Amino acid sequence: MEAVIPKPLQQLIEALEQLPGVGPRTAERYAYYLLRSEDSKSLQLADSLKFLHDKIKYCPITFALIDSSQDVSPLYTNPKRNKQVVAVVADPFDIVALEKTSSFHGTYHVLGGLVSPIDNIGPEQLHIEELIKRLDKDKVKELILATNASVEGESTALLIMQKIGNRKVKVTRLARGLPVGVDLEYADQITLTRALEGRQTV
Repeated sequence: MEAVIPKPLQQLIEALEQLPGVGPRTAERYAYYLLRSEDSKSLQLADSLKFLHDKIKYCPITFALIDSSQDVSPLYTNPKRNKQVVAVVADPFDIVALEKTSSFHGTYHVLGGLVSPIDNIGPEQLHIEELIKRLDKDKVKELILATNASVEGESTALLIMQKIGNRKVKVTRLARGLPVGVDLEYADQITLTRALEGRQTV
């Protein structure tokens, strides 16, 4: 059978299909869009991918993503940041979400995922031991466990609390409750439970 799609285009489609959330049809649309666009768009994308691994690395202290020219994350070295308050997140892009609020002035610690036996991710594959060392080094007073409200997130948070042991560190969780505009009948059981636990005096 003769090839319906030229080989270079097929190779691009197959490469795009490897991205999470991108199925065959979406990959075809993306590939065809790039083919129809000016060469400059494809070249810009190619250049970005070419230098992706060479120009980016992980901060050795916080494990946030940093430019390869930096030694440590500026969110850690910034003197206006409170090193004694640490928000623990699963992934680097969780930092982006928290930073958009402009409400947090502490530092971060990226675990690099969550404990998930199904995905063969155990505690030893996460940056938990490095976190415990930071508690002592930076004399951390508050640890904010900003992991997801999932089974994996809760399990990871519980594990961290066990690792903390008898250290005098205040451990908090992000408040969870009902989003604005959501009716009770449409809220899931976990959200309602969290909303009841986190109820406030009015």
